[in-house]
Order: sequence, then C-alpha cells, then structure tokens
Amino acid sequence: MRSEQITARALKAAGDDRYKLSVLVSRRAEQLSLGAQPLIDNIQDLKPVDIALREIAEGKISLDGIEEKIS
Repeated sequence: MRSEQITARALKAAGDDRYKLSVLVSRRAEQLSLGAQPLIDNIQDLKPVDIALREIAEGKISLDGIEEKIS
C-alpha cells in the first residue's frame, strides 16, 4: 500500500480530524520508541511514526486505547 493510501485510511479512522490523527500518531510513535511492540508485521526499515500510521490505518490503534495507556 502506498503512503498516500495509508495516510488517507488513517485520517478516515481518526474521523477525518487531522489534529486527532497527529496526536494519535505522536503518542503511539512515542510508545514504540520506548519499547512497545508493534501491532503490525513487515516493519523492517520503518520509523516509529510510519509504524504508528500503519497501525492506525489498519484499525489496530485508536485514540481511546492510547489515552487509557497514558493515564
């Protein structure tokens, strides 16, 4: 899947709210940087932000889940 398609799917998953998507990607990328296990396969050569965006696009991560883990 191309990056434009991934971004479009992730944006749709975030209710077409760019701010919500940026917060979600940021928080999940931080978790991944701190050692959280990715929820998708084939992550070789991907940065935490790219992994987070793919996880959101594939419906593996939602803002509610991120907020619960941070609190």
